[in-house]
Amino acid sequence: MTQVKNQPTTKRSVLLPTLLFLSPSLILLVVFFIGPVIMTVFFSFTDFSLTGTTAREVSFVGFDNFTNLFKDHRFFSSVNATWIFLLASGIIGQQLLGFVVAFLMQRKNKLFRKVVGATIMAGWVTPELIVAISFVTLLHDGGTVNALLGSLGFNPVSWLYEYPMISVVIANIWQGSALSMLMFQSALDSIPDALYEAAEIDGAGPWKRLLHVTLPVIKGTIFTNLVIITLSTLGVFTLLYTMTGGGPVGRTSTLPVFMYEQAFVNYRLGYGTAIALVILVFGILLSLIYIRLLRVKND
Repeated sequence: MTQVKNQPTTKRSVLLPTLLFLSPSLILLVVFFIGPVIMTVFFSFTDFSLTGTTAREVSFVGFDNFTNLFKDHRFFSSVNATWIFLLASGIIGQQLLGFVVAFLMQRKNKLFRKVVGATIMAGWVTPELIVAISFVTLLHDGGTVNALLGSLGFNPVSWLYEYPMISVVIANIWQGSALSMLMFQSALDSIPDALYEAAEIDGAGPWKRLLHVTLPVIKGTIFTNLVIITLSTLGVFTLLYTMTGGGPVGRTSTLPVFMYEQAFVNYRLGYGTAIALVILVFGILLSLIYIRLLRVKND
């Protein structure tokens, strides 16, 4: 009876130190994540701007921002650019390159893995602005790539004007593939050698071992990596804006670039936060789709 009576007191005594221990993390979570999300939702339903009377007197406009957004052809152009950029540089580019590099380094000697890993990691730890400036230097009309093409007898190419999406996709793949490589490298190293040996005894070649052993074992890592890549790629702004400014003619104006232009160039902060909310919803929906697909695969 004494133990039963003391049980609630024991739980409370454990709960209080736990909350105190977690309080710094909870405060940071509220201030830097939950708080901004709540403010984004609130301002997306207002006419708040950075200049004029609406900067002083904010009015609630309901769904007007979203109604105007879905009537704006620039929004659909930005959605199209976002999907192309996400699919090419994130879902396919970073995922595929990261896996290929990790797969080729599998069971190689430690020195080789360290050199290759450090080289690829250099791109990941480089600030996005520096990466963008570096690729502008490489790809502009008088840049390094055209200098090399000229030395081989080819005419120079205006990469950032004629092929802007390809240029920013390559830059984002170069920077972001390191994370995929690290995740896949860890997953591949955890696969027991016995599985490969058993498959080889059964007559499975390299291609069948990849399809029927490697990929099924690391499918959890694949979907986890997809979620991370999708969310990070949806938020890419500095790279795009520095390299192309969203141009030419809006061809690389993804949703983050479009949001910035509306909120801080046109000073329509309420309209800009409505776009930010759409980006947030896109990220959540895609994440839920990945999780659902993973559950279906497991079943």
